[in-house]
Amino acid sequence: VREFQTFQHYFKRINLRMPLTQDLLHPSAESEKRSHKIKRLVQSPNSYFMDVKCPGCYKLTTVFSHAQTVVLCSACSTILCQSTGSKARITLGCSYRRKN
Repeated sequence: VREFQTFQHYFKRINLRMPLTQDLLHPSAESEKRSHKIKRLVQSPNSYFMDVKCPGCYKLTTVFSHAQTVVLCSACSTILCQSTGSKARITLGCSYRRKN
């Protein structure tokens, strides 16, 4: 039995094709969300704007999802969210919705 130098030579010799484990043209929504923002099929950012409702005065404030400063309510000066290393942490009691 003659040994083959590489796997490519072996697969060419026996005409065996390795199947892909996933479809590259039609990836699932779950795999697209997990992949890096630049390596997606269509590039899209991970950040977004959101409306945060103050628990005290029920006023809506627009906040960036990756805010780097503490965001206060303009009416009652309650802390709405605090900065972390990546996404902003919304204060307990505050509700939010993602803007389109």
